[in-house]
Amino acid sequence: MPPKSLLVGITGGIGSGKSFLCKIFEVLGIDVYYADQRAKWLQQNSADLVTQIKLAFGEESYDSKGCLNRIFLAREVFSNSKKLKLLNQLVHPKVAEDYAHWTKQRSTKPYTLKEAALLYESGSYRQLDYVINVDAGRNTRLQRVLARDVHRTKEQVEAIMDKQLSDKERRRLADFTVDNDGSVLVVPQVLSIHQQLLQKVTL
Repeated sequence: MPPKSLLVGITGGIGSGKSFLCKIFEVLGIDVYYADQRAKWLQQNSADLVTQIKLAFGEESYDSKGCLNRIFLAREVFSNSKKLKLLNQLVHPKVAEDYAHWTKQRSTKPYTLKEAALLYESGSYRQLDYVINVDAGRNTRLQRVLARDVHRTKEQVEAIMDKQLSDKERRRLADFTVDNDGSVLVVPQVLSIHQQLLQKVTL
């Protein structure tokens, strides 16, 4: 019987460099499921989910061309925890279904990665075998996001950070942590984790 393909998560606070690390893993031949990107795609392309969002938030959730009105929806949920919870309750199950289908198509791989900012907050980490945490200091992350997302203000980024799990808690919960603060080389850390995961597959 062939070894089971491991389901590995990769997470970290906004600006920690999750996507950068995922690109390194992809160079090593590892397939990556980008949960946040797929969530956006599903909100646009899943007829069932589109209907649910319109029922919950109104027809204004989508424009005349049928495109998701992200500005309206963000305004609706950003400072309203009940509405944010409702949106997550609609989107997360669809992402879980999509991810399950994606992993079945890759069952012969030694392991796959699921990249998600809210891996712990959403509870989806419970379906994974291991979790990699990408770590960087708060100020480093803040500067990265402000340089990357020119439409965001410092206050908006800090508000997002405050809603996410603390760095200390992510480190405690994760099986592996990569230091991506700029003081330690990242590639050797990724290669070490890659080898450890390959060994776990063959056990």
